[in-house]
Amino acid sequence: MIPFDWVEPASLKEAVSLLDADDSTVRPISGGTALMLMMKPGFFVPSRLVSLAKIEADYSSIRAGGDGSLRVGAMTSLAELERSAAAIVNFPVMKGALQTLSNIRVRNVARVGGALAHGDPHMDLPPLFATLGARVSVVGPDGTRDIAVEDLYLGYYQTVLKNNELIAEAIVPPLNGARAAYKKITSRSADDWPALNMGVRLEMADANTIKAARVVLGAASERVTRLAQTESLLTGAIVNDGLLKRVSESAAAEARFVSDAHGSAAYKRELLRVYLPRTIKEALS
Repeated sequence: MIPFDWVEPASLKEAVSLLDADDSTVRPISGGTALMLMMKPGFFVPSRLVSLAKIEADYSSIRAGGDGSLRVGAMTSLAELERSAAAIVNFPVMKGALQTLSNIRVRNVARVGGALAHGDPHMDLPPLFATLGARVSVVGPDGTRDIAVEDLYLGYYQTVLKNNELIAEAIVPPLNGARAAYKKITSRSADDWPALNMGVRLEMADANTIKAARVVLGAASERVTRLAQTESLLTGAIVNDGLLKRVSESAAAEARFVSDAHGSAAYKRELLRVYLPRTIKEALS
């Protein structure tokens, strides 16, 4: 491994100042579970790594709002989020989703901010948070801006984050009675990279009528994607078998699929047809 500089700032502000807007070889590192995998074979060669391990403790906290919202510091580990009573009580969908997010050794080390900023479309946390309507607070030298999680991603390992910006926290709005479900479909073990993952969030007008819908797809394409046409088809509709059939066909036509080691585009399209109705039923139940 080629030598590089290692710095440990004591604050988020200092960490931002140590990054370089014009140099992509200067990177922040939180848990490092993904970054180190890229460094070992030489896919990424840093000139400097800015460790976030010693920044303010507030960025490692999970706070529940009085309205049922959740604020998750970027340096919170995935295992801490998985065990958080505030997260699981307010958002039951998180528990099952996080338990199959890689393995417990990785979850103990990986951090929420890094999982969201990495840009790998196979990761579970971005589509899960996008399903829940979460946004991230991003800090840079020019101040702070909020970005919806689904708007973070431009393509494979590409995000809208500048080289000198950091995710400070994720804010998950309250469900307010909405129902949510998340499914991860893998070709091997449950904690492996998925061939397809998807989330559904439904606001109901009554027991059978959908008031508003959010459908998010991951792993099948180059970035986390909301299926807007499919959401429109669900909005205002009465749930029945005919609707679920139309929705599955709509989603299969709307989504852009890519083939990879986890499955062909045709295979992923068929998975979506099968599993989207199941995910909707799970949310309703």
